Amino acid sequence: MNAAPRTPAALLGSALAADPGRPLVTFYDDATGERVELSVATFSNWVSKTANLLQGDLGAEPGDRVAVLLPAHWQTAVWLLACSSVGVVADVGGDPAGADLVVSGPDTLDAALACSGERVALALRPLGGRFPQPPAGFADYAVEVPSQGDRFAPFSPVDPDEVALVVAGAEWTGAEVVEKAAAEAAGLGLTGPGSRLLSGLAYDTWHGLAAGLYTPLATGGSVVLCRNLDQLSEDALAQRVESERVSATAR
Repeated sequence: MNAAPRTPAALLGSALAADPGRPLVTFYDDATGERVELSVATFSNWVSKTANLLQGDLGAEPGDRVAVLLPAHWQTAVWLLACSSVGVVADVGGDPAGADLVVSGPDTLDAALACSGERVALALRPLGGRFPQPPAGFADYAVEVPSQGDRFAPFSPVDPDEVALVVAGAEWTGAEVVEKAAAEAAGLGLTGPGSRLLSGLAYDTWHGLAAGLYTPLATGGSVVLCRNLDQLSEDALAQRVESERVSATAR
């Protein structure tokens, strides 16, 4: 019998083996009207490509720290799982000057320049589009990731007892992320496989990360991740809850 998953990447691997076709992340941006739905298989493919970029082209090694300067977004979720796959530390909102690498959205490029290591920029445009003009000093994620391999294997085994995630000044190992995510399921209204959580929370706290990614992944559920949810009317939100078959919300 296989051991229980002890890293977020291992949770994704178990989800892929169990039911690759089920929805995992449905993303809305209520400022642009964007909607993207990713099955476990599609999400996993993005994670593999990103992990290959991180390990191969960017030279990241276990224990390296990646400053993640990104909002709640489906591509941010991909990066968090890619970091777990390689064994690097995802420092959400961390100081780029103290990081080995930085991954930045379009609104934090100036701050990200403080990183002396590799820098990756995400345009966060619909359909994963690239920057119209690549930002100087950065690799454009949308340009670099498509050619990466669809399967990923780490050069070194990932230790679940090493630090994997930093957010709001707190550090957790991969095993602690898995355990903490599962423990928060009841409080978020996730009752098991098939549960569907709508989250409008930012990714700048553990609670936002748990609701927006880790707890649905840990419980066999899925997340409807909503950016700029404050721009949606209550009636439109109620319609979304119904159409997406949402079973719980976190706002």
